[in-house]
Amino acid sequence: MKNYYDILEVNRLASKEVIDKAYRALVIKYHPDKQEGKARIYCETKMKEINEAYEVLSNEFLREQYDAELEKEEMLRYRESFSNRQVEENPISEMQKQVVDADRTYKIGTFSAVRELAREVFENRPHFQGLPSKKGWIAILLTAVIIIILGIILWFIPFTNGFMRELIFENPLFSWMF
Repeated sequence: MKNYYDILEVNRLASKEVIDKAYRALVIKYHPDKQEGKARIYCETKMKEINEAYEVLSNEFLREQYDAELEKEEMLRYRESFSNRQVEENPISEMQKQVVDADRTYKIGTFSAVRELAREVFENRPHFQGLPSKKGWIAILLTAVIIIILGIILWFIPFTNGFMRELIFENPLFSWMF
């Protein structure tokens, strides 16, 4: 499949205006009437490609279909290269040596091994049982940040400044700070 973006020398995210400008510039550059001899034949075939690319990329509906096909083809090409790479590589590389630890087998250098080890450590240790999960800690941290930001905002609003002063300076919970 031809890559029309490469033919028009534009980015895949280019707007219609950019595609129009690139098309006009390429038409001026490769117009067959400006060429002589063998260059004229080359420019004729190049102009056919440029016109074909412009027809597809200037039409919104055709461009969406083309982008979908292009993405599907790139994904297939990536999968093929990835599967070929796996076959070519040595199946027993240094990073994939197996380690046996307490009747569990892990492959060194893989994310699954790290995840399994972390799960084993956190789930089987009694001193980690009562702690919140990682998502729980993130929620607690975000809540604290939001409360602090709201306090700062309320402090600088004249309407609520008196309330915040009372809350902070006259509250027995915060008296140890000042």
